[in-house]
Amino acid sequence: MISGAAFGQTGPTKKSDGILVTAASMTLYTFDKDVAGSGKSACNGPCAAIWPPVSAPSAQLGAPYSVVTRDDGSMQLAYNGKPLYLYAADKKPGDRAGDNFKDVWHVVKD
Repeated sequence: MISGAAFGQTGPTKKSDGILVTAASMTLYTFDKDVAGSGKSACNGPCAAIWPPVSAPSAQLGAPYSVVTRDDGSMQLAYNGKPLYLYAADKKPGDRAGDNFKDVWHVVKD
C-alpha cells in the first residue's frame, strides 16, 4: 500500500485520483513478473515496446524511489522496488487501459 506522503512534490511522480502518474499525468503501472527489490525488469524487448519503461531521473532519489538497470543498460525508475512502466495504448492523461491487463499489469494505487 502506498501512503499519501509518498506522493510528495519533490518526487518524480504524483498522485491523481489515487493513482501514481508521471508529471505529465500519464498513468504508471507495475508488472507482476517483476520481483520487488531485485533491481531488474522482467519486461524487455517486444514487451518494452508495449509497456515503455519509465526512465529514471538523473537527480538523486530517496525512498520510496529507486533505480533498476535494464537488460540494455538503461536506468528505469522503480517505486517500492518495483519498476514503473507506461502503457503504449494510453494516449492521454487519465487513460488507464492497461489496468489488470492479462491480470499481471496494474496501476499503482494509493
